[in-house]
Amino acid sequence: MTYFLTHLGRFIMLLGRMFKTLEKPSVYYRLTMTEIIQMIGGSMVIVIVISVFIGGVSTLQTAYQLTSSLVPRSIIGTIVSVTALLELAPTILNFIIAGRVGSKIASEIGTMRVTEQIDALEVMGINSAGYLILPKIIGGLISVPILVTVSAFLMHAGGIFAGSYSGAVTAAEFTTGLRTYYDPYQVVVMYVKAITFGFLITSISAYQGFYTRGGALEVGASATRAVVFSCLAMVVADYLIAEIML
Repeated sequence: MTYFLTHLGRFIMLLGRMFKTLEKPSVYYRLTMTEIIQMIGGSMVIVIVISVFIGGVSTLQTAYQLTSSLVPRSIIGTIVSVTALLELAPTILNFIIAGRVGSKIASEIGTMRVTEQIDALEVMGINSAGYLILPKIIGGLISVPILVTVSAFLMHAGGIFAGSYSGAVTAAEFTTGLRTYYDPYQVVVMYVKAITFGFLITSISAYQGFYTRGGALEVGASATRAVVFSCLAMVVADYLIAEIML
């Protein structure tokens, strides 16, 4: 418990430190746009591939379990849609994003720490926490919801394609089930999760990198801890959001 409280306190202090002696807004705009481009551009291919196949697999497995002839096939579209919006797109996808984006952030900042580049920034009077971490967090808050939106759309598309190709459910039946029980509140929950997870991934990873000490081995360890702790934090946050909002 002491270990957890120590790191939690240092994490909160680091977040507060970001807003001391900020640079010009133009500087943060440029850095933030760079982060957004890197996060979205670097993750888009894997998001597309995984989302399409997850949507397809979800449709086939749902159809496999619905063996009763009394259950309309359109219910497959309903189940896949609700699952994609509430859990698959915002949560499962972000575990993958944490592996890519989180490890990159931790290793990048950790390398700057062990090579004394962060110390050089502070010597020059630059708020290293704000300069290095704030653009990444803002970038995550913008990039992750965009990636989740793309993922949710492609999961539906993958489900329709897999259902039609396998004969499990036609596109018309899938769409009917999707529209009949669609609730806009599910999209709200999805975006709340996406924004929360985007913050957790970027901030926890930046924290791990910022307090890296040692050399190359410690940078690798920081990247590993960034992914592990980000995923653990997302699991807890996922439960809390579901408990509060659902």
